Amino acid sequence: MKLKKVWFLALALMLGLFLAACSGGDDGGDTSSEGGEDTNTEADSGEEDTGEEEASEPEQVMNFINGDTIPSMDASMVTDEYGIQFLGATMDGLYRLKDGEVVPGIATDHEISEDGTTWTFTLREDAKWSNGDPVTAHDFVYSWQRAVNPDTGSEYGPYMMGGVIKNATAVNSGDVPVEELGVKAVDDYTFEVTLENPVPYFESLTTFATYYPLNQKFVEEQGDKYATSTDTLVFNGPYTLDNWESTSSSWELNKNADYWDAETVKLEKMTYEVVKDPQTAVDLYESGEIDRAGLSSDLVDQYSTHDDYRVVPETSLFYLKLNQTGSDALANVNIRKAISKAFDKEALVNEILNNGSLVSTGFVPKDFVQTPSGEDFREANGDLVTHDVEEAKALWEKGLEEIGQDSVTLEFLAGDSETAKTMNEYLANQLQTNLPGLTVELKQVPFEQRLDLDTNMDYQIQFAGWGPDYLDPYTFLNLWLTDGGNNKMGFSNEKYDSLLEETATTLAQDPEARYANFLEAEKILAEEAAVAPIYQSASAQLVRPSVQDVYVNAFGPTYEYKWASVGAEE
Repeated sequence: MKLKKVWFLALALMLGLFLAACSGGDDGGDTSSEGGEDTNTEADSGEEDTGEEEASEPEQVMNFINGDTIPSMDASMVTDEYGIQFLGATMDGLYRLKDGEVVPGIATDHEISEDGTTWTFTLREDAKWSNGDPVTAHDFVYSWQRAVNPDTGSEYGPYMMGGVIKNATAVNSGDVPVEELGVKAVDDYTFEVTLENPVPYFESLTTFATYYPLNQKFVEEQGDKYATSTDTLVFNGPYTLDNWESTSSSWELNKNADYWDAETVKLEKMTYEVVKDPQTAVDLYESGEIDRAGLSSDLVDQYSTHDDYRVVPETSLFYLKLNQTGSDALANVNIRKAISKAFDKEALVNEILNNGSLVSTGFVPKDFVQTPSGEDFREANGDLVTHDVEEAKALWEKGLEEIGQDSVTLEFLAGDSETAKTMNEYLANQLQTNLPGLTVELKQVPFEQRLDLDTNMDYQIQFAGWGPDYLDPYTFLNLWLTDGGNNKMGFSNEKYDSLLEETATTLAQDPEARYANFLEAEKILAEEAAVAPIYQSASAQLVRPSVQDVYVNAFGPTYEYKWASVGAEE
């Protein structure tokens, strides 16, 4: 894809009040593993002549906030966390996620050919769209073809399917017709997929929004209005999105009575209101109007001993992108290395974020995937990029000498929220203080503008981030392939490209060799200082204790609500 998952959770950064992104934070001031109900009802027991009242079952309603409006509900076009979150609540793909496990969705089973390239999915025959139409294999064929059709203009289609589904890249480039994409409806309830190469993580890929089915007749009837409002959407998942338009600042999720597994769904309703200020979110929580509130660093100090306080680990990484085409200085590897070592990450996560986030020393997060030997990937490769002011200064002086300058001015592109500004100023100050002769000019802009500037590579240093799209190191390491759609900073290394290509082709069915390549490739990123790791996110929140079984996903939609329910307050 051309942008990226709104990585961006990104700058909205760290509130849990994010502006939208790859994994983490659909509720705006509110990103937790649990949600809750604030009004447990009491009513008459219904028995006559007892003169007693007893508590009834709590109302199955949760009330949340969201950090911004939903940019898109079109599965082919969505790139941001908010759209991915609400599509995840209202749609079923072949499979879905439950507490870190891949479980059946529309597919009841699948078979894989001996060479690993043909997957045949058996679909359930009781799944319906909310307009009454059956969900069939043809809906998957249409959706996947639409995602890579160049006329659609999807960003995530070619990104998520290119090099995975047979002919996806060739279709997207216009070299072959869309009908030659490796997908086929054998019959209404048998869906056959042909891959370019074996893909070890393909099952997890099918849980992602880009791979959801679409009702062709409905989509084409809506035309350009498709997915711009509740009336122009049709659903096949646990909930329906109601009272929503693309500019709405409030909306609802309601239980989908036509869902094939409606008996499992306990929640009747979730309400959402756009709130961007963390203090406002906390005030709403304290008054009982919402069930989850994200905390900014100053509020963490105030609420860390509160009974409802929670810290939720996440797998999103944040870093400085260093555009090697943006200046002679950033084209120098020693300058880049100096920048990556010059700022105190420990102080940043402890004092500015103060929400459980971790210092990042690599390019794949902690507690995300394990090597074939069972070791956490981050532990296996160790700390690759650490804070070291003395080494940073030595590298800086060497770099200045190599480019023939005694001073450098660099522009730092970042977000303009109040929390973002605090972090931006801290990083700029650290760099200027610890690298003599460096002047950092902050350019703090609204989110959409920053995305445009990134796409056009119109920046020098940029604060950015990424949340994983599937359960594999490739979802992070492929960001930096030469001329990749997410690279956008001129980084190129032939050895790195070769190692990553092998993981997707010749080594696809050799886990040990494949992970050895991943580990070696990550070390190249550190040696080349492609980007400067900062932190792995977490979110500090207040969460109602009555909430049960709201799962946090390591990739894809941040929250899974299918199995959620409101329990009685103790």
